[in-house]
Amino acid sequence: MANSKGKTVTAVEELVKPYAEDLGLDIWDVRYLKEGSQWFLRIFIDKDGGVDINDCENLSRAIDKPLDDLDPIENEYILEVSSPGIERELVRDEHFLKFIGADIKVKMIRPIDGIGKEFCGVLSSYDNGEITITDHSGENEITVNKKDVASIKLDDFD
Repeated sequence: MANSKGKTVTAVEELVKPYAEDLGLDIWDVRYLKEGSQWFLRIFIDKDGGVDINDCENLSRAIDKPLDDLDPIENEYILEVSSPGIERELVRDEHFLKFIGADIKVKMIRPIDGIGKEFCGVLSSYDNGEITITDHSGENEITVNKKDVASIKLDDFD
């Protein structure tokens, strides 16, 4: 059994990935977290053209027994398989690289002088944890470190 949330997520992702690939799906993210008194294992999936409820159900059914057999989680938990959504959170390096040029919403852990804690812009570049955002006028640019960010999500700017 995995003994930490990070090891649990890694073990689950390694187990689930081949099943997802067989179904034509990509693993966007895996999260194991506690909300109130309940633990949740959330697996976010994606594919070209988007995912639907059948994709979520098919993966959930495919991984149910292998997850039980591997038993990477000692607590009772609720398994959720879903799409990351239109305003998906960018978490991994490959997410940032894939969406360079996209409109994003940024929430910082601490406010930035003259900007505040939340702002929008265009993801201009990403390099080794450094995220560069250009405002929508194209005139101002800010670079922040990923470790200082609470969340970055795609923004439906239109």
